[in-house]
Amino acid sequence: MLEQHNDILTALLKDAARSLTACRAGMPYTDGMQSLVTDAEAAQARGYFTPGEDERLRTAYAHYLGVRAALWETVQSLLPYIELPRKFKKGDWQAHLRAFAVAFSSAAMLLRSGYYLIDMAANRPIVRAKLDEAEPRYGIERKQFTEIYDSLISTRRMAKYYSALSFFQRNEIEIYGALTGEFAPVAEILKFEEPYFETRFRGHVKRKAKFNIFSLRRRRLSAVSKTMFFLFEAVGSDISELKQPLVKPRGAGKRVTDEVRTELLRLAQPGDVFVTRHDDAMSNLFLPGFWPHAALYIGTDTERARVDVAASKPEHQSIPGEVRFLESKKDGVLFRPAEDTLQIDACVILRPKISPQDLRTALNRALSHSGKLYDFVFDFASADRLACTELIYRTYNGFAGNGGADIDFKLAERAARQCLSAEDLLNQAVGNGWFEVVALYGVGDDKLSSGEEAHKRLIKSYDYRAE
Repeated sequence: MLEQHNDILTALLKDAARSLTACRAGMPYTDGMQSLVTDAEAAQARGYFTPGEDERLRTAYAHYLGVRAALWETVQSLLPYIELPRKFKKGDWQAHLRAFAVAFSSAAMLLRSGYYLIDMAANRPIVRAKLDEAEPRYGIERKQFTEIYDSLISTRRMAKYYSALSFFQRNEIEIYGALTGEFAPVAEILKFEEPYFETRFRGHVKRKAKFNIFSLRRRRLSAVSKTMFFLFEAVGSDISELKQPLVKPRGAGKRVTDEVRTELLRLAQPGDVFVTRHDDAMSNLFLPGFWPHAALYIGTDTERARVDVAASKPEHQSIPGEVRFLESKKDGVLFRPAEDTLQIDACVILRPKISPQDLRTALNRALSHSGKLYDFVFDFASADRLACTELIYRTYNGFAGNGGADIDFKLAERAARQCLSAEDLLNQAVGNGWFEVVALYGVGDDKLSSGEEAHKRLIKSYDYRAE
């Protein structure tokens, strides 16, 4: 039993390290903030944001919140192991140190990037007010910035941060010694953040004084023994307080049940695209539209072997189980069992209208991207990291459509980069006749529909238009 827990934790740690590395690229840095600071200065001087300035700030802010939520989910995935039996806590010390390194690196990145926002809004009431506005397009609630500010300058939270820093300093050599191989990128992040560790307290005091218009909640620190996992929990569980929409009762499961999943898989064929939705996932809050995510159905190894498509790679698999999907999530472009990908509330299945020969080529092209990191920057000009829709884009773009126009997805500028959102993908794929709608579930009710009925329901779920 102990060995099984250690194997599960090792797999989770590897995924967490990959997610952390991908999130790092999406976090704001000083040079990338300069254009926003220029906009902020101009807005403060005139007393309001122009529509263009407003859009740039909102897009960048939503992007930051999305990466922030992904970091929190990365740390949260490891938290359940805190409650395992005491003998497991005394198990693999190397795994414990890696878990701490992931959590502490996440907290350090969130503190630094959050301070960029706070400093940009310092002495600029127009900016603070704008960041506190609700933005339904991205699921941003009113006073979201105030909550972030309160979290970052909290005396309680800073005390926990310094408890974790103390543990890091006492065990620094062993921590870096544990971060080898696949965990080497975590060591790089720690080394990058290390010069900022000691300066954060002075900055914390200054920011707290400067933003005295905000309320500061004070709570007593609980008297808990400062074990490694306590520090992990303290840093991890407090680095984010993003709210999920109250769209379902606490503890409610996904609307796609085992029975529905079985039926969806019965309808699916290798090459189908699943465009999906979680009703309450934090990582989907800051993406526009009803449909935020896409995954590629590749079928089983046996099904692919029949049509001369490559097998999956075990080293690029998310969790144990029979592989059915290739999907890019925060832990990267990985092969995934249906139980992983279809933990969702709604989905639509699209089927490309291309020849069997082209489908074979497209699937082999898709599988060549396995193992890459997730692209939090959404830069479709680069192929070294892929967002979920970029995997679909690079799989099918350029193939000849059966009886129609060639598949030619048009990218749109978002946050000064050319990319393709899930709803843009749907608009173009269905609107131009490149893909047919096979089935749909979870729109309006928990009913599975197919064919023309599914097509009509899809149209009602988003801003349908032919591009």
